Amino acid sequence: MTDYELMTRKFLLGEGYNSPSLRSYIQSLNEIIVALKPMTLTEKRRVEMALEHIKEIKRRSRKLEEKVSILEEKLKVLEEDKK
Repeated sequence: MTDYELMTRKFLLGEGYNSPSLRSYIQSLNEIIVALKPMTLTEKRRVEMALEHIKEIKRRSRKLEEKVSILEEKLKVLEEDKK
């Protein structure tokens, strides 16, 4: 059975809202930049640089996510050893 009171409370307090992930933000920026239509050579170079920066951000965020998952696993092991 659905608890409408709980659903309403979460909605009003904003507890049910999940913010977009970092990957979503990166993808959105990439789509925006790809959709740009540069008119001059300078603008074209800026768009190319922006796309390169997005690629680098993707790489670095992926590495950071890997490091976080490794650290979370290590923390789990340490907490289990502590018990």
